[in-house]
Amino acid sequence: MTICSQGHIAYRELHKKPALLRSISLGKLALKNRVAMAPLTRRRATDDYVPTEIMATHYVQRASAGLIITEATNISRQGTGYMNTPGIYTPEQIEAWKPVTEAVHAKGGKVFMQIWHVGRVSHPLLQEDEKLPVSASAIKAEGKQKTPQGHMEMVVPRALETDEVPGIVEDFKNAALNAIEAGFDGVEIHGANGYLIDQFLHDASNIRKDKYGGNIENRSRFLFEVVDAVCKAIGPEKTGIRLSPSGIFKDMFDSNPVELYEYVIDKLNQYDLAYLHILEPMVALEPAHKYEKYLKEVTPHFRKFYKGLLITNCGFDFRSANKIIENGHADMVAFGKAYISNPDLVERFEKGADLNPWDVDTFYTNGPEGYVDYPFIDEKK
Repeated sequence: MTICSQGHIAYRELHKKPALLRSISLGKLALKNRVAMAPLTRRRATDDYVPTEIMATHYVQRASAGLIITEATNISRQGTGYMNTPGIYTPEQIEAWKPVTEAVHAKGGKVFMQIWHVGRVSHPLLQEDEKLPVSASAIKAEGKQKTPQGHMEMVVPRALETDEVPGIVEDFKNAALNAIEAGFDGVEIHGANGYLIDQFLHDASNIRKDKYGGNIENRSRFLFEVVDAVCKAIGPEKTGIRLSPSGIFKDMFDSNPVELYEYVIDKLNQYDLAYLHILEPMVALEPAHKYEKYLKEVTPHFRKFYKGLLITNCGFDFRSANKIIENGHADMVAFGKAYISNPDLVERFEKGADLNPWDVDTFYTNGPEGYVDYPFIDEKK
């Protein structure tokens, strides 16, 4: 057999491999496959928002993913809205994250930290000195939030003053720098799912009259100030962003969501980011008449507007993930609940093995159950 024919065989074998399991470059990183672990809030940090040892075990178990994106991590005390979620704004938190990144890297994994400010999705009992949560405008989200005193009704937040916004941009920048210090390969800015950046974007939660409110350009100003600051601090090749163009989670609504996100996503091309991570609808767009302007299939539409690496998420299995990569609508697919219950998800995909079912009752508990005890493919539970 000639060297030339061996090369042709290797080429054919490579292209027999399912699209999801092929390697890809993300910025300067070489990823071994196109499977991403989606960010998953699991609330295993301390009461003071410090990562714990068990979190390193959890992430290293899943290091065969092409890319791990960590649970959303608080950029400040003010940005916190959930009990026992980790932060990245104190020296103690930075040090506690280092064993996580070291363990993942030792297993050959790559890991980005998702950074967030929850905005109005909080409660005074979760804020320092029981202050009001902040948002783009003083508009309450429906629903309840778990606090140390049980589930409490959401409150009307305080609208941020114009001169306060740069301070939050600075918090995002510092969180990104702290993440790099802790050993992360990059950060994902959380601009989705009804949290602070999302609250600025949507016209139902942003009725401001200053430069951060009104038209689409103004409502997206905060997002781009954050992206710009983070890119300048750590480099665009280490910066990703997550958006939910058809997201109505946490009482979100916009009168023209497609136009909004076409503008935002097209403008993101100017930054040469590591990736854009977008979500298909997480919940049904009901009632239909209210959400008639929302797209039910997000990724194919916005692929036309984004020139960089695109990750999609929500509702995918092995077959549909391969299909959306093969048809060019996405470059990678992130898996959430499947990664909760299958630490060896990539290996199961490779072997065509069944997946472990997840246990909803242990999603947000404090201990190892439902966190680090799901069986690998060669184990029995």
